[in-house]
Amino acid sequence: MPLRGQIAIVTGASRGVGKGIALGLGEAGATVYVTGRSVSRGALPGTIGETAAEVTALGGKGIAAACDHGVDAEVAALFERVQAEQGGRLDILVNNAFAVPEGNLLAPFWELPIEQWDVMHRVGLRSHYVAAWHAAPRMITQKRGLIVNVSSFGAKIKAVNVAYGVGKAGVDRMTRDMGRELAAHGVTVVSLWPGIVKTERLLADPDRIGFDPTNGESPLLSGRAVAAIAADAEMIAKTGQPHVVAELAVAYGFTEVDGSVPTSLRR
Repeated sequence: MPLRGQIAIVTGASRGVGKGIALGLGEAGATVYVTGRSVSRGALPGTIGETAAEVTALGGKGIAAACDHGVDAEVAALFERVQAEQGGRLDILVNNAFAVPEGNLLAPFWELPIEQWDVMHRVGLRSHYVAAWHAAPRMITQKRGLIVNVSSFGAKIKAVNVAYGVGKAGVDRMTRDMGRELAAHGVTVVSLWPGIVKTERLLADPDRIGFDPTNGESPLLSGRAVAAIAADAEMIAKTGQPHVVAELAVAYGFTEVDGSVPTSLRR
């Protein structure tokens, strides 16, 4: 367990990619603060408590931490809690929290409510910035740390809708510039590009999102990608760049649960 003793925060980890990342860090031995709003089951399965329990079952230590990442005061309280409980240590921050607007997502932008832009960018772009703002000084003090911003191929190709693509492009630009500023302090910042992931939301309603999950990746594959980067003594070489999960699997030698390695969607 190469991450035994390391402290991680994974935002939006009650289900989906965030849950997969929390589990991947857990099976590598990390202590993982699992954040999100889902403290009880709703329309979709998964809660922060359930994810935290699975992290612990895999050999790490899962800690459920209720947090609405659209509320700055709750985010500040989260980082203060981690600092108090872990003696100021924070090794890994994974910015995954994302809000999916209600209603139709796939119409032309002028037919969609302007509020969709605000929902996607408040929790999904701005919230990543706010969490990184809190994490950076703590990691600078340690002279080491990893910030992972979950992005997607939508940063480069048309996916879902205009607001989604702009948000993901913003995440990648934020990664690039944060990486440049933090490199001198030993802190690595990367964007992560999963393929099509078999999340609970996508499996429940693939037509609404516009992706076919048939040959998709498991959320855990993204977790193994983050764990592999975090355990890499030379991870700073990856800073400021987006990295495709399937390509990281080839580079580091990790696989899906069934031993397979997905094909990269890079064009």
